[in-house]
Amino acid sequence: MRSIWNGAISFGLVSIPIKLVNATENHSIHFRQIHLADGGRIRYRKVCELDEEEVQGGEIGKAYEDADGTMIPITDEDLAQLPLPTAKTIEIVAFVPADQIDPLQMDAAYYLSANGVPAAKPYTLLREALKRSNKVAVAKYALRGRERLGMLRVVDDVIAMHGLLWPDEIRAPEGVAPDGDVTVRDAELDLADALMDTLGEVDMDSLHDDYREAVEELIAAKASGESVRPAESEDAGGGKVIDLIAALENSVQAARKSRGEESAGADGEDVDEGAIADVHPIKKTSGKSAGKTSAKSSAQTTHRTPTGKTVTRSGSSTTKKSAPKSTGGKKSTSTTKKTAGSGGSGGSGGSGGGRTTAKKTATKTAAKKQTSSKQTSSSGGTAAKKTASSRKRASA
Repeated sequence: MRSIWNGAISFGLVSIPIKLVNATENHSIHFRQIHLADGGRIRYRKVCELDEEEVQGGEIGKAYEDADGTMIPITDEDLAQLPLPTAKTIEIVAFVPADQIDPLQMDAAYYLSANGVPAAKPYTLLREALKRSNKVAVAKYALRGRERLGMLRVVDDVIAMHGLLWPDEIRAPEGVAPDGDVTVRDAELDLADALMDTLGEVDMDSLHDDYREAVEELIAAKASGESVRPAESEDAGGGKVIDLIAALENSVQAARKSRGEESAGADGEDVDEGAIADVHPIKKTSGKSAGKTSAKSSAQTTHRTPTGKTVTRSGSSTTKKSAPKSTGGKKSTSTTKKTAGSGGSGGSGGSGGGRTTAKKTATKTAAKKQTSSKQTSSSGGTAAKKTASSRKRASA
């Protein structure tokens, strides 16, 4: 890798010659501006606003614009005369725990490479000292005409340096937080924790830029003359979130399905659906209301009236089923009478015989019913006695 800066690390009285190498690279796809009419590229030219003539690079210097618009020229010789002890030195000023560095200060990242064989021993000494102390080094260095702040730490077997913003370059987060007091319930926090546990950890090396890959495919397709079809937009479930609990529950279920866990938790255990329902304040119902809900959700029933009409009644309403009026007794009586009358050639004697037969039949039927009811009551009494006897034995 090509070095962008050569200097030394000042570690007390120890000086370690190093090379500064970029630790990151930008993979963004860059576009050129073109003239839509003919596809010609648009270029910018540097023109002096006083004589409106194009100026070459060798004729361009730098200046500071004052508040009133006055230009104050500053030459490279002026800057070179400034006292800048870190011009060619990364000066370590302190060693602090890593958690004392605010991530908001993080800027560009570099690798520090030992410059030459004599630098290998002090380089390794600083690296191992940083490892054993579990601390990072705070340093000052100069790069591209200005003094900067940096943090040195160990990455594998290499000392890496992160450029840091100066503390006064970090803006205070005033007016950024939501206005007013917002209350978060424990139930919502529980579901948020469940979602975090379900999503779990990720291998950072597996993450990649999907958008950049799509742009590269688009460029390749257009370069080969292929037709480009618009990608199908996925329904991200946009819109205003009305029920935060429901949104969290759906997120947990979606995360589990995406990981192939279905109804299993993040650790492989079965999910207690009742536990989710318990933390959902909207879904909590009392026993009475649950009973009403169950009754209302019952299926509709269809009845056919004796007249032949069909009546549909929903399960939510209380349906009184009245037993159809028994016409069997009257029919049998009328049939008996008709039978007796059919023997009317026998005169009044035949009619009296038919009535006597009907009375006997009715008497036998009543006797059978009484016998059946007695047997039922006696069997019920016997069962009750047996139950009472068994209870006494159990208690004894």
